[in-house]
Amino acid sequence: MELSVAKTVMLTGGILVLPVLAFVTSFLFWPGVLLKAYNWYWRRKLGLVVRYSHSGSYRFCYSSRGTPDEASPSLLLLHGFSATKDMWLLVINYLPREQHVVCVDMPGHEGTSRTGAEDYSILGQVNRIHQFVQSIGLDKRPFHLVGTSMGGNVAGVYAACFPSDLSSVTLVCPAGLVYPTDSEFISRLRELENGGAQNESIPLIPTTPQELDDMLRLCCYNPPNLPRQVLRGLLANRIPNNVFYKEVFMEIVGEKSRHSLQEHLHLITAPLQVVWGKEDQVLDVSGAAVIQGVLPHCQVDVLESCGHSVALERPRKIAKLIMDFLSAQDVGDANSKKLS
Repeated sequence: MELSVAKTVMLTGGILVLPVLAFVTSFLFWPGVLLKAYNWYWRRKLGLVVRYSHSGSYRFCYSSRGTPDEASPSLLLLHGFSATKDMWLLVINYLPREQHVVCVDMPGHEGTSRTGAEDYSILGQVNRIHQFVQSIGLDKRPFHLVGTSMGGNVAGVYAACFPSDLSSVTLVCPAGLVYPTDSEFISRLRELENGGAQNESIPLIPTTPQELDDMLRLCCYNPPNLPRQVLRGLLANRIPNNVFYKEVFMEIVGEKSRHSLQEHLHLITAPLQVVWGKEDQVLDVSGAAVIQGVLPHCQVDVLESCGHSVALERPRKIAKLIMDFLSAQDVGDANSKKLS
């Protein structure tokens, strides 16, 4: 490493010595900071601006691009457990540049206020997201809501509770159902519940590089082969939040929230799209049939060779599916107007 830096300095006549040393030092000693800088770069490249809004003393952090347009409904994207608004960056890269898109940090995550358990249950999160929607005026015209995993649970229950806010909904590998088939993750949770693995950590809350690597293998059909320094950076950004993550986790798997989506499915009236990775080891793909059994007119897309982290593994595909679904709704609305 020292030899490589020395060669770079010689070749540039010393002009790049400070930027190069800053990069190398960050990579070696503060990889978490470097990863945050990388996300900042991608937000800037994609035209996303980080903003804050308030509902009373409660603060929401979100990123957005564009402005509402009558030609297409706005997109509100809800991330999953222990993620942030930046998990959608790869997907936004494949959305039309003119599409109005909003990504919010879920309650307690990243820049959004961290309060207590009452906000971390699924209904608590639904109510907070509704406050967010009102705080930025997104409810002035119906918008399209997208949620993945925990965010999918929240999105589905939101659709049931606030139908007039929405034009349509996309649920990506949503939590909150009664799954006919147990996934690898659910099987491990049952072991923890039964006390057979009391000393094991929760699979989605890693504390070591190896546990983080195991989590990526659980969430992805083709997990990214990340350098150890990158794993260290991801872990460095997560560990300070692990107590919070555990609090949220215990709330969303508790009795009040575990089957929230299942209990609200029959109340969803907005056009619904369901996307699932066929090889999902966190929430089994059999959940798609459960939704279709209650809402037979929903559109279901099962992605081959894809796991739970659809936004990471198949960002181009999920972006296209969402935009095609929106276009189909526009055509349907236009035909309805002609018939009337």
